[in-house]
Amino acid sequence: MTEFKDYPENKIAEKLKQVENFEMLYGTNTRTKAWRKWCTDYNYRESEWRFRQATVNNMNRIIGKI
Repeated sequence: MTEFKDYPENKIAEKLKQVENFEMLYGTNTRTKAWRKWCTDYNYRESEWRFRQATVNNMNRIIGKI
């Protein structure tokens, strides 16, 4: 995949609801802050996707040289 395609809005809303429920029960932590940011910021989701793509590309380069 060479182009970022965002998740459907309903899936993002479901995940945000999970985060909110978790935070109500257990409080906020660094993981829930990151998930909340992911759910509410398009640029964050795109950057995270680019990071994962770069990681895969680097691993493929490393494996190809072994």
